[in-house]
Amino acid sequence: MVKVSLDHVSKSFGAVKALQDVTLHINDGELFLMLGPSGCGKTTALRIIAGFYRPDTGTLKFDEAEISSLPPYKRNTGMVFQNYALWPHMNIYDNVAFGLRMRKVSSSNRVERVKRMLDLVKMRDYAERFPNQLSGGQQQRVALARALVIEPSVLLLDEPLSNLDAKLRIEMRSEIRRIQKELGITTVYVTHDQSEALAIADRIAVMNVGSISQVGTPREIYESPVSAFVASFVGEPNVLDGRIDAVSKENGLIHVRLGNNVGLEGRLPRDSAYEVGDEVRCLIRQESIFGNEECKQSFPVRVQEVSYQGQTEHYLLELPNGDLLRAVRFNPGGVLLKVGETMTVQLPPSKVMVFKE
Repeated sequence: MVKVSLDHVSKSFGAVKALQDVTLHINDGELFLMLGPSGCGKTTALRIIAGFYRPDTGTLKFDEAEISSLPPYKRNTGMVFQNYALWPHMNIYDNVAFGLRMRKVSSSNRVERVKRMLDLVKMRDYAERFPNQLSGGQQQRVALARALVIEPSVLLLDEPLSNLDAKLRIEMRSEIRRIQKELGITTVYVTHDQSEALAIADRIAVMNVGSISQVGTPREIYESPVSAFVASFVGEPNVLDGRIDAVSKENGLIHVRLGNNVGLEGRLPRDSAYEVGDEVRCLIRQESIFGNEECKQSFPVRVQEVSYQGQTEHYLLELPNGDLLRAVRFNPGGVLLKVGETMTVQLPPSKVMVFKE
């Protein structure tokens, strides 16, 4: 196991700045997710760690060793690609054994390691099959075994589940976490899927336009985002535009005036650099609308849409000023709100996130 450190790393492709002064520190044995939209720089960062790209500026370290100029084959990393990249003319056993043959591992040692790795990914019974005889999930297990059998210091995964259907993605992300924790290997995993990141990561780096927006645990990223971008990308919150009426640093609250003179109180952001008159965005998670105890801040709403989805029920609610809120209620049971019905919702200030962006 090793620590991975990127210090002030930048990388450009012509006029495109793929990474801009990125600093990241990934711990021994950590399952670290790099999350962001297409073009945010996450895959570029992964390829710099792998050695496929060299940074224009900055340094890359494994533990205390600076490796920015080392070629990929000297870094002892294992890579799992988005398209699996299995050899179609080799059976599963030979695909997994390929890296060991290139390293001239003895035949007896090679057989033992391949069998052990196929057992780990639950593919021992498929050793004689070829890739085109396997499902997508099975091929992904083989690609994972091939990357792990060489006993890499760092495991790198580039959108490994994007080609699988929804059910298989959930199954395979649990398998990846199980295997990673069993082996204790430092793992860097790139994805654009927020639910995937929240479900398996020890920590997440949310990226945007070549920079790091926030690094934290899944709970920190979701419950305490540092910007409107992070809050919006990790989840689908309601967004209400307004202007600051008052700021109370003593109790950590900020008062915002929405349209038609409707007031809304929210929690003061971390940096507290907000002043009366600033234009802001108020973000409210859909699951925060229902289930709150009565509080001073409540609003009458009119039900515009209802969508029953089994374990959840989804609503479109209209505020008095015409702004719309999407809300979700879990385990709705026999209680059904109807279109056109009016009701009161409680919105504690702690559930309202306020940002200048």
